[in-house]
Amino acid sequence: MVRKVVPLDEEIIFSEEDKFLSLKFIDPPNAPPPAANYRNLAIVPDGRRLLILAGLIGNLMDGTIVEGLEAQYQQALSNIMAIVASEGGTPDDIARITVFLVEKPSKGELIQQANKSTFPGGPPAMSWVYVAGLFRPDVRVEIEAIAAVE
Repeated sequence: MVRKVVPLDEEIIFSEEDKFLSLKFIDPPNAPPPAANYRNLAIVPDGRRLLILAGLIGNLMDGTIVEGLEAQYQQALSNIMAIVASEGGTPDDIARITVFLVEKPSKGELIQQANKSTFPGGPPAMSWVYVAGLFRPDVRVEIEAIAAVE
């Protein structure tokens, strides 16, 4: 998938052919660039169904929570993708994720690797929030997502 960066002063026109196709990811030139590897804005074209996912954690089908922040992050992304896939979506349909963490990752390269493998077309719009705790002490990461599928 090609993600187009469009300057804010350039009009965005969706042709009849592409208006139902892909999300558009934009970093407007009149706003500061993203602080990391993500986009500031996702535009959902007409004709897409919006999926609003609850916060997903790093748990397996049997309820077991994987150990370690980075492993939980990867598993939470996998859980998100399973839900999006259940509605016919792909990683390119993820418009935004919000990541809640109880601590800074000690192995940032594993987080980057998880993002690259989950979002091969490039990362969606993202926010990272550090919190004092989540609903259980063994849960280190929770990720909310918004997707737009055909």
